[in-house]
Amino acid sequence: MAEKWIEVSGWVNATRVVGRIAFLEVIDGSELTVYTVVVKRDENPQAWELAARAKVGSAVSVKGFVPDKQISKRGIEVRAREISLVAEPVDYLPLDPSGRTPALLETMMEHRYVALRIPRQRALFRIRALAVKAIREFFEERGFLEVHTPKICGAGAEGGATLFRIDYFGREAYLAQSPQLYKQMLMCGVSKVYEITPYFRAEPFSTSRHLNESWGVDAEMAFISGPEDVMRTLEGLVLHVFERVRSSARAELNELGVELKMPRAPFKRLSYSEALEILKSRGFDVKWGQDLGSDEERVLGEAMREEGYDAYFIVEYPWEAKPFYIMRRGDLSEAFDLDYRGLELASGGQREHRYDKLVENIRLKGLNVDSFSFYLEAFKYGMPPHGGFGLGLDRLIMVITGAQNIREVVLFPRDRQRLVP
Repeated sequence: MAEKWIEVSGWVNATRVVGRIAFLEVIDGSELTVYTVVVKRDENPQAWELAARAKVGSAVSVKGFVPDKQISKRGIEVRAREISLVAEPVDYLPLDPSGRTPALLETMMEHRYVALRIPRQRALFRIRALAVKAIREFFEERGFLEVHTPKICGAGAEGGATLFRIDYFGREAYLAQSPQLYKQMLMCGVSKVYEITPYFRAEPFSTSRHLNESWGVDAEMAFISGPEDVMRTLEGLVLHVFERVRSSARAELNELGVELKMPRAPFKRLSYSEALEILKSRGFDVKWGQDLGSDEERVLGEAMREEGYDAYFIVEYPWEAKPFYIMRRGDLSEAFDLDYRGLELASGGQREHRYDKLVENIRLKGLNVDSFSFYLEAFKYGMPPHGGFGLGLDRLIMVITGAQNIREVVLFPRDRQRLVP
């Protein structure tokens, strides 16, 4: 086999000099591949001199060849013929880019741009990028139109104290909690839409599963016969993403030490009443109409896993626990949540499409009808039955990668304490 000539441009993650041989560990681009650059002093004194004094963290360009016989046990061996020093660090690196010395999550978040030289860190964000690609594939193949709705709004989709208020040229406005109102309005003219979008929620949480700026996947579909149509679409989306990651990100999953298993399908449909009975049997006293907290969700996830389900829908929620735009069915609602091993990934359901009923719902929730006049206008012109969901992208990546903290899978997290970098 002929020797393969190669050019590598990247960063030095480790250096070593053994006698008259210098070794540089270099990682390039955004791939997981690590190159072990070998320079012999007798063969190339100039390149050896540069390699021998190269600092960890330096940016370099290397020209050389890949030998037929690979001796290096870490990465692809490259016999250098030419080395160019592109840039040197002016300070000590804040973490070990080889990954051999673990860094705290706080350090990773503070210096993510350096942490991305670590293959494990790259694996997380390569999987995230692949998942987003798979999401778009799924929707485009099914005729959904990708849309982009405003992130500065005159009213909140859910109201309450979780709105970020801003001064909009002297008027009060809000950062979007979700594209809920706008994607519903679009059902008056387009039958299927989706958006991959940021959410802004002023929730005073400091947990491993909450952020104040997060990313989600929203979809809405018209001419449905009930919430089951929406659940089937969401179930298909989750299964598609799992399969694409499992088949196309083997190296990344291996780097993370994750064996990704497909969730059992169809996902279980568990009624809210059944969920309360399970929780009661395990020592929880949840009142009817009460939303489920993280402890309740965790215990419910354990119960579902005992039945062989990682992913499951909770259906038939009390209407009092759901937003105004969800369709009522007596005291119940046509809403659902999707949980995975005790972590809520998505919520959705059938929306109220009848103008008079929607106005009534807004009033029943104690909201000002006038604040939603722009939204209600769309329901006057032949709004069909419709429904949709909001899926937490960050949480989905958490469960796929086995991350324990949502901040691990977000490049520059925004929470109560963190506003920079």
